[in-house]
Amino acid sequence: MLGIVGIIVVFAMVFGGYMLAGGKFGIIIKALPFELMMIAGAATGAFLISNDGGAVKHTLKDVGKVFKGAKWKPEDYRDLLVLLFELIRLARQNPVGLEEHIEAPESSSIFSRYPKILGDGEAVSLICDTLRSASMNYNDPHQVEEVLEKRIEAHQHHSMHSSHALQTVADGLPALGIVAAVLGVIKTMSSIDQPPEVLGKLIGGALVGTFLGVFLAYGFVGPFASKVAAAVEEDTHFYRLIREVLVANLHNHATSICIEVGRQNTPSHIRPSFADLEEAMKNAKADAA
Repeated sequence: MLGIVGIIVVFAMVFGGYMLAGGKFGIIIKALPFELMMIAGAATGAFLISNDGGAVKHTLKDVGKVFKGAKWKPEDYRDLLVLLFELIRLARQNPVGLEEHIEAPESSSIFSRYPKILGDGEAVSLICDTLRSASMNYNDPHQVEEVLEKRIEAHQHHSMHSSHALQTVADGLPALGIVAAVLGVIKTMSSIDQPPEVLGKLIGGALVGTFLGVFLAYGFVGPFASKVAAAVEEDTHFYRLIREVLVANLHNHATSICIEVGRQNTPSHIRPSFADLEEAMKNAKADAA
């Protein structure tokens, strides 16, 4: 929602100010299709040259984060903590019974209660791989914490590619705007024998290219890149919560303490309340009974 509001504000302030200052849209409207074709087309081509097919699809998909925000919402953090509570509790009561859930999470009665988490391969893999390793006596808390942190950093680095790709496009747009403007000047020079009023319109049309390149770079593509990066950063907290809880489990803290460690290490704006989480865990216990 805020993304849409931001786009409206950018257009309203820029073009509204231009109109109030006495500017005329005739030259802009006439030149816009051709300038947009050159600048946006060249930017798209450069984007395709510098990225492979997977990165292109990933970037286009991640543009949705500008309007939707981070993938994981506060209720997802609560569900994650309850899921980890159920798994750790089962691991301590019945280690053999845990195997069916971590070996085949897609058919697990526990994981199936949290379909959004189950649909995220990285989150499920982090949980299952760590619990599986613990059952095989690879349970040194410090070593596991280091391995998980490196894995999370690698995932974050990969997820940041969309932001970097968009920022690269944003950095190139002003220069592409100059290219379009230079072509407009070349066109103007071929009509140098025309009267001033004709030349003025041609020069104005050429300057639309410079305007458009800067406008798109700093009004849209650059902010899009920043918003995608912010969403990726926030979503990384979800995976770090998994690390915090599972490492606390390896320290042999009480199950409720492990969950509280995860809750306390969640940023305040997405942290579930103690009472809400306590109620959810009680319901999970009742369902398991």
